[in-house]
Amino acid sequence: MSMKEKHADIHQDLIRSCRKNNKTAQLSIYKLYYKAMFNTSLRIVNNVEDAEDIMQEAFLEAFRKISTYRGNGSFGGWLKRIVINRSLDFVKARQTRISLGRKIMEMETPEPEDGDEPTDIDVRLDEVKTAMKKLQENDRIILALFLLEGYDHGEIARILGIPYGNVRTRYSRAKQKLMKEIMESRNNN
Repeated sequence: MSMKEKHADIHQDLIRSCRKNNKTAQLSIYKLYYKAMFNTSLRIVNNVEDAEDIMQEAFLEAFRKISTYRGNGSFGGWLKRIVINRSLDFVKARQTRISLGRKIMEMETPEPEDGDEPTDIDVRLDEVKTAMKKLQENDRIILALFLLEGYDHGEIARILGIPYGNVRTRYSRAKQKLMKEIMESRNNN
């Protein structure tokens, strides 16, 4: 048995034990995934305390709904989807509280014209993360999902419930703002 197969067997045993509400198995799963899930939420909500709360709620939800995990994809991917959905729900609720509403996210915007895209430059991941913190929530979310979480435009459209073309436009504009923040940061240092 290869090391990968052995790891998969251990993982499946943990999931089976979680389905039986085994607290030790749940703690093991939590320890395996909490850092990655916290970071996923943090990139979306941009607040440590909120990300911690969301991550805890997502794990509780995952353990309640673990019987719905069929094993077709990775358990981490299934769990990440719960964390992303919880994070997006939090952001939407926060937007409603500050009277922004969803209409901002749904507005159709024209495609950027040629020449509007900044020239690609070499950037470090820490520069991207720092600059993203300065962006508006809608820009930060789309960049986090695309750049850091690895979703494509079609997947992001489904996650956010907006048209594919709108995702492409919003991503392009968010990327421009991100590059501007990075360049301004470099010029100030």
